[in-house]
Amino acid sequence: MWTMDEFKKDRDKQILAFGIVFFLLAFPLYFNTTSGDVSGSTFGGMDFYEVSGDMTYVELDSGMEYVASGDTWTIDDLSTDSIDGADDMNIVGVLVTLSYGEDETSSGLSCPVAQGQAAADTISGTVMHGAYNASASGTNDNPSHTVESLWFNDSMVDSILFLSESEIIEGVDADGAGLGAYSLDITVDAEAGTAPGACTRSDNGEEVSYKIELIVYDYTITSVLEPLFE
Repeated sequence: MWTMDEFKKDRDKQILAFGIVFFLLAFPLYFNTTSGDVSGSTFGGMDFYEVSGDMTYVELDSGMEYVASGDTWTIDDLSTDSIDGADDMNIVGVLVTLSYGEDETSSGLSCPVAQGQAAADTISGTVMHGAYNASASGTNDNPSHTVESLWFNDSMVDSILFLSESEIIEGVDADGAGLGAYSLDITVDAEAGTAPGACTRSDNGEEVSYKIELIVYDYTITSVLEPLFE
């Protein structure tokens, strides 16, 4: 909710407010809609609401694992039961960060002079939580990549919406969908580069660090119009 001082100093808020007032004057159906809210409802009817809040990240697990080329390493014993207070969190997604280097090796008489060029390896991650699964791959040309799965309407975050309050809650509140079991698959496809002369290169896999974080969204829904007419 805006304060009057913020409104006086912020030209964008002033423009938005005048636009909203024009909308209300031009479309009186708005008033019929808001006054016709379902009797007994604990939420506001159709209105202009501002959705704001804080996104935080709670670590579910982290570690490091050597994954041989062509293999998939799986961790599947993760659960929000290990997180204190998880039942009270609005868990709207999961974020996995995979980090890795390049452990390709060379051997042979000519290697001290000309070691050749390493080949990029592909590191893939798949995070699973019920029906909410996501995959992403990266190469060790870059040191890391992320895998993210969301089960809320992130387009509503930090937005002003003309909806009912219950519709907004339905979009931004996971309603317990983030609770339960999680698993992670990490797959490595390693490639060995080339080297001139009596030098050979080999690459049997990669050491991969992983961090699994729950995405928690604490939101606030406030009427845009209320402070303007107080």
